[in-house]
Amino acid sequence: MAHAESHKAFIWKVFGVLSLITAVEVILGIAKPDALYLGQILGTSPLNWIFIILTLMKAYAITWYFMHMADEKASFRRAVVWPTVFLIIYLVTLLLIEGSYIHDVLSPLVKWNY
Repeated sequence: MAHAESHKAFIWKVFGVLSLITAVEVILGIAKPDALYLGQILGTSPLNWIFIILTLMKAYAITWYFMHMADEKASFRRAVVWPTVFLIIYLVTLLLIEGSYIHDVLSPLVKWNY
């Protein structure tokens, strides 16, 4: 019974961390500080990079703890994690390139609300 109680406490701890990260994302999304929103680093604003990094942290925590990757062999973890990492890098790069292209093409036609 002690094992079940410690496991419940651990699940609540992970839930708390994930909730905290989500709360930070929501607060930043609502507040949208000018210092983070109007600048540009590697093709997008620092605010977008913060969202990308926090989302990846949540995805990692969910995979590691709730999909029990911590208990798997290292070779299996690598077989799951590395292709996912490269896919995420590829998709983020594509989104940033295509998003800036669409912005540049539509700039003369659309009034952007900044």
